[in-house]
Amino acid sequence: MSAPHLRRVLTMTNDINPELASLSEHARSVALKRFYAIRPFIDDEIPLAQLANGQEVSMRTLRRWVKEYRSGGLKSLATRKRPPAQSSLPADMRELVEGLALESAGRTVASIKREIDALANEHHWPQVSYHALRRIVKNLDRRLVSLAHEGPKAYSDKYDIVFRRRAKASNEIWQSDHTELDIWLLDENDIPAKPWLGVILDDYSRAVCGYSISFEAPSAMRTALMLRQAIWRKPESHWHMCGIPEKFYTDHGSDFTSKHMEQVAADIKISLIFSRQGKPRGRGKMERFFGTVNELFLCHIPGNTITARRQPKAKLNLRQFCDLFHNWILKEYQQREHEELKTSPASEWEKGDFLPRMPESLEQLDLLLLTVAKSRLVQPDGIHFQTLRYTSPVLAPYVREHVVIRYDPQDLAEIRVFHNNRFLCRAICPQLESQTISLKDIVRARNQQRKELGQTITERRKVIDRYVSAHTAPIRPEVQDKPNGGASKLKRYFND
Repeated sequence: MSAPHLRRVLTMTNDINPELASLSEHARSVALKRFYAIRPFIDDEIPLAQLANGQEVSMRTLRRWVKEYRSGGLKSLATRKRPPAQSSLPADMRELVEGLALESAGRTVASIKREIDALANEHHWPQVSYHALRRIVKNLDRRLVSLAHEGPKAYSDKYDIVFRRRAKASNEIWQSDHTELDIWLLDENDIPAKPWLGVILDDYSRAVCGYSISFEAPSAMRTALMLRQAIWRKPESHWHMCGIPEKFYTDHGSDFTSKHMEQVAADIKISLIFSRQGKPRGRGKMERFFGTVNELFLCHIPGNTITARRQPKAKLNLRQFCDLFHNWILKEYQQREHEELKTSPASEWEKGDFLPRMPESLEQLDLLLLTVAKSRLVQPDGIHFQTLRYTSPVLAPYVREHVVIRYDPQDLAEIRVFHNNRFLCRAICPQLESQTISLKDIVRARNQQRKELGQTITERRKVIDRYVSAHTAPIRPEVQDKPNGGASKLKRYFND
């Protein structure tokens, strides 16, 4: 019988006999096959001997099926689980066997039998065969065995009911996590190393709002930089994800639970939510995303350890890998249909007319998010940082002043300079950026600063002169009369 025809017959039979519907599809299928085997005998009275010759079923089996069908109907032809044999062991002895089986995961039936035989001789219990003990051990509840042998954590992962949370709109909940990628890349010294991938995922649409790839281990700095990219508007026209989320759902990593992240969350009004410790199922969406990265992207990149049989050789550097990953995220992952959503993450994020909650400016966002790198002294030729030099005409009034710089490690072409928690400027590194500061701008800024300082000095001198002339009387020279003789008593040399 063909499979479609069998399904139609099963559906019709379920409508007629509700008891048959309670059986599994396999049991119902077996019942129908047995019914069609004996149907010629029931309907057309064809002898069972003749039916047995044309089938690979004995006449005795066919006779039993007929008897079961006539007594219980079609349901009686279904396969039934054989009930466990009733043990003749005393209840105390059976509980002892179960306790020994649950005591240790590596306990064998043979070791249990040796202990049971010794106890049976001592307490005059009946001897138990190996197969009877094995049947008792095998019939133990698998949940009970898991809890006893593997512990509460493994039991919870296997058998606890899971509540799947999903946001009701875009930017309601963002999830974030880090993972070490299974690929070897060349670092700045051409030494093979494995990079870390950090991702911020919108819970509602599964869209990637921001990511970070670096050889450095996860840290609060990297998380803040990811949030900066995720919150602010992207330069790519088809990467629309932005805004401040209502909730930020992460694990208990030190990069997420740091004091800096608590301050960031309070400043930009984000509610931090942490998953239960040791419960990776709460971060299932992030785990599935990392699995997608491995299956659809990483396995096609040279140097990956997923498809390589031997130790692969690193062929790409970090910048080349980042370019490939960036293109894959925007052109493939965000645009392909998600299996669960039945639409692309980009389309799902844009569903519904809503305005993302944005910070007032990028400078304000930087002040809140970016970790202070170090205090720097502004030199006459700019700010020196990481063996690079950063210049800006705005820095002219702050030469020999201490400032705070904030920077993006992925883009050292510019740094942001703050003075007394106030944003000053973006300082450019001419070696890394096509935009350069001309000598004319530097000279103009220097002359202007010198002129302003000269005017300030002149004004201060005028104030001093006015103060002295108003509070001091004119000084006249006093003429003293010389004593008689007029000659000085001091001895003078000839040359005087």
